[in-house]
Amino acid sequence: MAEKKIACIILAAGLGTRMKSSIAKVLHPIYDRPMLDYALETALLLKPSKTVVVINKDFDTKALTLPKGAAYAIQKQQRGTADAVSAGVSALARSFRGTTLILNGDTPLITPGTLKKFIRLHKKNKNAVSVLSFTAYDPTGYGRIIRDNAGKAAGITEEKDATEEERDICEVNSGVYAIEHRALNLLRKIKLNTRKKEFYLTDIVSLAIKSKLGAGVYCEGFEDEFLGINSRLDLARAYEELRIKKVHELIDKGVTLIDPASVYISPDVKVGSDTTIYPNVVIHGGSKIGKGCTIYPNVRIDNSTIAAGAIIKDASLIEESVIGKAAQIGPMAHIRPGTRIGKGVKIGNFVEIKKSNIGNNSKAGHMAYIGDTEIGRNVNIGAGTITCNYDGAKKHKTIIGDNVFIGSDSQLVAPVTIDRGSYIGAGSTITRDVPKESLSTSRTKQKIYKDWARNKNKSGKKK
Repeated sequence: MAEKKIACIILAAGLGTRMKSSIAKVLHPIYDRPMLDYALETALLLKPSKTVVVINKDFDTKALTLPKGAAYAIQKQQRGTADAVSAGVSALARSFRGTTLILNGDTPLITPGTLKKFIRLHKKNKNAVSVLSFTAYDPTGYGRIIRDNAGKAAGITEEKDATEEERDICEVNSGVYAIEHRALNLLRKIKLNTRKKEFYLTDIVSLAIKSKLGAGVYCEGFEDEFLGINSRLDLARAYEELRIKKVHELIDKGVTLIDPASVYISPDVKVGSDTTIYPNVVIHGGSKIGKGCTIYPNVRIDNSTIAAGAIIKDASLIEESVIGKAAQIGPMAHIRPGTRIGKGVKIGNFVEIKKSNIGNNSKAGHMAYIGDTEIGRNVNIGAGTITCNYDGAKKHKTIIGDNVFIGSDSQLVAPVTIDRGSYIGAGSTITRDVPKESLSTSRTKQKIYKDWARNKNKSGKKK
């Protein structure tokens, strides 16, 4: 006997032809995560003993690595939802005798709270089969819930099989089922729908009633959370639903959004109170924004951490990096993956930093490239400075100690070390290590040819 009383089967074998894509429908991303991942996350919050994801034979399992406690099962032929559930049941442990919860991989917005309430009602009423329903503003496309004169569930009728009177019903099937072990054998009794050549899982409700096993339909939750993704338009609607939900969450937590309609912030992003976010900002992945930050327009932040009090100026891009307290980035800066920016650092316009550590209170004001570099505290990087980190075959490190001053238009050819307290003269190309508290230059001696231009003009050549 399994220790836990719930197992989850997530149906994800649909071809999704309306998506017009070579990518499996449930792998289409919403805020950089496959929609199936949302359904998986919700299922795992219920702490099931096992979760099975039913896929078709052409599904790319490498595209989504399942978490611990989850496994794939293959529906060999597209023969309907009942057949898909049977494939999932076959993958469950034989010793499992609890409640099997059926979810859909293309309904990413359903909440754990709604599912928990549904399971409680199912167990309270001791049903063998229960269905989660909702009231649809427009029921088109959904299976209609049929009830008897006493209001008890009598069955589910698919729209294509419904009468005109039944099509007016607004209580519809969400596709979420709870099935006890004693009712799983009903899957074998479901007959082939001759019109669609499929086995409908919806038929299990009427079969459970006829078999006197007990069936119930519970109308819970809000319509928006049952949105099924069948087209690109549905995908866009899911983006918007999650965006609005996140906007409300952030405002409730003390975040100022100058124009809530124009920000796109992933569900997993954390933002501290008293942070101000301007229009056209995109924050993705598991980014964390500290308290009291200011993020100006047209900024994109991807899987990065921004510490308290940081200022990210206009049109900057930050990817997989860490920005320290009270640091200033931009405008128009590019912080590439693997970068750590220290406290009080100032990175100005048209500065690109890649896989580097910048010590506290250092600054690179404008037009510089810093790659594979360790920079100490209180360092000044002059305009036009380049760390030449790539020799055509390998990347090499540049190390710059504390209190170093790098003059404008300098090239630091890695591997090279500039020791603490040293100065690099403007326009220098540094190829050797510089000792501490030294001055290094590599300029050629300036020469002046008096009257050269005048004599050139007199010769009849253009100046």
